[in-house]
Amino acid sequence: MSVIALYSAMAVYALAFIAYAVDLAKRSSSTADVVENAGGSASVAAVPGTASAGGYGSTATITPSAPVTDAAPRYGRSASLRVGVALTVVAWLLHLSADILRGLAAGRVPWANMYEFAMTGTLVIVAVFLVANLFVDVRFLGTFVTGLVLILLGLASVNFYVAVSPLPPALQSVWLVIHVFVAATAVGLFALGFGLSVVQLLQFRRESLVAGAKAGGLRLLATLPSSTKLEALAYRINIIGFILWTFTLMAGAIWAEKAWGRYWGWDTKEVWTFIIWVIFAGYIHARATRGWRGSRSAWLAIIGFSAVLFNFTIVNLFFKGLHAYSGL
Repeated sequence: MSVIALYSAMAVYALAFIAYAVDLAKRSSSTADVVENAGGSASVAAVPGTASAGGYGSTATITPSAPVTDAAPRYGRSASLRVGVALTVVAWLLHLSADILRGLAAGRVPWANMYEFAMTGTLVIVAVFLVANLFVDVRFLGTFVTGLVLILLGLASVNFYVAVSPLPPALQSVWLVIHVFVAATAVGLFALGFGLSVVQLLQFRRESLVAGAKAGGLRLLATLPSSTKLEALAYRINIIGFILWTFTLMAGAIWAEKAWGRYWGWDTKEVWTFIIWVIFAGYIHARATRGWRGSRSAWLAIIGFSAVLFNFTIVNLFFKGLHAYSGL
């Protein structure tokens, strides 16, 4: 039943991905008349009296020689976007059902191996995406979130699936619940920050071209928030993820002492968890004290999430250590 629910969730995620992709296509076509021409330095400005940047429901006009502004023009409400969000919620509920059923079948929390962690981790990624939209409009990341979830669930279902089995002695601890769940939540936040950083780089390039009176960049980017706002949002999300990852590192050390009699042993998994912490600590420190803004901070965030994916895949599959059970 868990497998059926998971495959059903993947099917609905695929439909949501298509809906989000249609929305992006509509964004691109609807901004055809407000994209900067190669011969001018036109920028897009929102019509006065409309909602704040990043939302929907306004039109935009051309200001022939105005500087690039912080406002994000909008093209009107998109039915495909609302359908995409609705489908994402339905898929998430099916996904949650699959996770719960797996836990009931195992008689424990469902994140004791790579298959289960992928299932729970992607569930948290979508949950973070949906909750974030209650505070700020990040629905334009829908294609990234649903696409990433589909890829991870597909790989986990095909390559990592294992039948329900008893826990190894080292995992029979309350720290399994605490340590791994907090880590999955941090990964969900880092994934959202990664998506925002990628869009920030694309938006920054478009804004640079506009400032230089050149045409270029994806037209749909004209409907999204400015690179400055995207960077600030990614920074706030990554800070929360960093706090949770710090707790993950500390909880893992406490668990290691109870299971193996030492807090730190330079196990491969422990080392890469620390490397990820260092990358994001450097990202936060450099941006806050060294003035690393714009593309440099975005690349640090991207490198950090890439290290997270490396830790989950390559380290689990190809490196031996005390955490070998995570590859079961």
